[in-house]
Parts: sequence; C-alpha cells; structure tokens
Amino acid sequence: MRLNDTRHAFGLLFLAVSIAVGFGSILTEVVVIKRLPNLYYPVIWITSFAFAFGIIFGKFRKSISFIRNRMKNSTKWPANAKAVNGLCWAGPFIAIPIFVHFYQFLILLGIGLGNVSTYLLMRKYNKLDNREQMVVGLISLFAIPVAIGIDSVLFAARQDIALMTSRILISVAYGVGGIYAITSK
Repeated sequence: MRLNDTRHAFGLLFLAVSIAVGFGSILTEVVVIKRLPNLYYPVIWITSFAFAFGIIFGKFRKSISFIRNRMKNSTKWPANAKAVNGLCWAGPFIAIPIFVHFYQFLILLGIGLGNVSTYLLMRKYNKLDNREQMVVGLISLFAIPVAIGIDSVLFAARQDIALMTSRILISVAYGVGGIYAITSK
C-alpha cells in the first residue's frame, strides 16, 4: 500500500506542477498581449504555483511526507550517481545564459533528462519503478522537436506564442505523468 501512496503523492505533485505551469503560461501570454509591465511575471508565476500547490496539498497533506521520503532515496546514491543526476537536471539550465535563444528547448531538455536519469538511478540503486517520472521525462524529450518545429515554422514571427507552447508542452508532460501515477496500480 505504501508504494501506491507514494505513487499517488507524486501524481498529485506532478498535477500541481502541470496546473501551475499551464495557468502561468496562459496568464503570461495575457501580460504580453496587454503589454503590461514585466513586474507581473513573478507575481503570475508565484501565484500560479502557490494556488496549485495550496489547493492540491491543502487537501492531501499526508502526501507531502510520501514525497519527502521518496526524495530522500537519492541521498543514499554514490557520489558519481548524484553528480550525473545533478548534471542531467542542472546542465541544460546552466546553459541557458549561453544559449538564451534556445532556453525553452533547454528547459524541456533539463526536465526530460532530469526525470529520465532520476528514474533510471532510482531503479538501479533503490529498486523503485517510478514510471510516472519516466513518462514525464520521455514526453519532455519528445516535445523538443515538436517545440522546435512550432517555433521555426508556425510562430517564427510570434516568439511569445512559441514560448507559451513550450510551456504548455511541459504542463502536458507533468499532467500525463500525474494522471499515470494516480491511475496506475
């Protein structure tokens, strides 16, 4: 039963991320369209995450301990495994200042590589099969060529729409992973 509780908790976490990124993406586009000051961006993103996490985890507080316990598993990994996992998560994000024009693709890459590497390392070192994490990672990685195609073909003149689309793809990845976790046994 504990495995299902943990999987369910991560499903809720992934759904909260999905909702926050989805709402944040749409509201950010409204700021662009209305030409509102940039000061709205942090307010939108903080509010979107606070709202989504507040609603979901306000109702399912017990889930937080399951998430914390699963995350503690990585502290027992060897240093080289931690380094690989950290590089998979952080590497693409660290590259953003160098490749600013590709940042929406680098975010997808970081989420994809990070989730896939975490899945593989959890499976190897902790004997856990957190498929919802693999689902999020694979969808994020497969979304990169889709985002590139949308960016270069459909919305080359409207970078804001291309950026919103990349964020929506992130939202979809986490949403599908969350639904998978909640509905799987």
